[in-house]
Amino acid sequence: MVPMHIGLVGLGRMGANMRDRLRDRGVEVTGYDRDPAVSDVPDLAALVAALPDGGRVVWVMVPSGEPTRAVVAELGGLLAAGDLVVEGGNSHYTDDIAHAAALAERGIRYVDVGVSGGVWGRANGYGLMAGGDAADVDALAPVFDALRPDGPREEGFVHAGPVGAGHFAKMVHNGIEYGLMQAYAEGYELLSASDLVTDVPGVLKAWSRGTVVRSWLLDLLVAAIEADPELGSIDDWVEDSGEGRWTVDEAIDRAVPLPVISAALFARFASRQVDSPAMKAVAALRQQFGGHAVRPAQ
Repeated sequence: MVPMHIGLVGLGRMGANMRDRLRDRGVEVTGYDRDPAVSDVPDLAALVAALPDGGRVVWVMVPSGEPTRAVVAELGGLLAAGDLVVEGGNSHYTDDIAHAAALAERGIRYVDVGVSGGVWGRANGYGLMAGGDAADVDALAPVFDALRPDGPREEGFVHAGPVGAGHFAKMVHNGIEYGLMQAYAEGYELLSASDLVTDVPGVLKAWSRGTVVRSWLLDLLVAAIEADPELGSIDDWVEDSGEGRWTVDEAIDRAVPLPVISAALFARFASRQVDSPAMKAVAALRQQFGGHAVRPAQ
């Protein structure tokens, strides 16, 4: 049987590891990246030319937004009817719907895939959430099976629905991730503030088996704190990559209450303030109505 051969655009931290995992598991990959040091071909045209005719598959793993739109548009001019574009980055699901419609005018198929696994995916496998036509998703089964974790397929892969469903599912996944990380972080801070608890890393590690709060995220927090108990080597600035905002936006549009995820997103905003105007206003109000003491500005 001839092995499946796909193109992969974007060989950053995720894409390069995905290329390696696919190759390790028998899927032939031709990769393209703007960095010639890691790219297999000089440009997108050469990538498309390297793929076998008759239903070529190109998987896109570049930053969401304009970079993805530009790559998809260029591929639309290079591919032919019957070919298939897979968008595996973190695009907003509405972009997927627009991409699919534009490519369909040329007879090019489209599948969106939410991919979770980070830098650990090469060894552990990736959680995959696909959106698209059932026949198109089925055609990608060898790729999905190579990328997903070992074990039952349904525990690492889902065909979530039509185009857009994969990235919608990944958006909600990342919103949940915001809330989980914030809860662990707040628990860590409270433990650290206690005079009674003398082994904070040990407490967190003791939760990693048997307790109801055990998780891979908890394991990663334990590893980080064991390496740097006071987390003194990093700043408290926390970025948000878009999915948290999109999740809250969707909740507002659909009148779905998301108090935990919303609070986790706003906590990230607070992390970027050297001085909080809101907290200054709260302190001023407390002084005004109750005569409470305030601290002078540093």
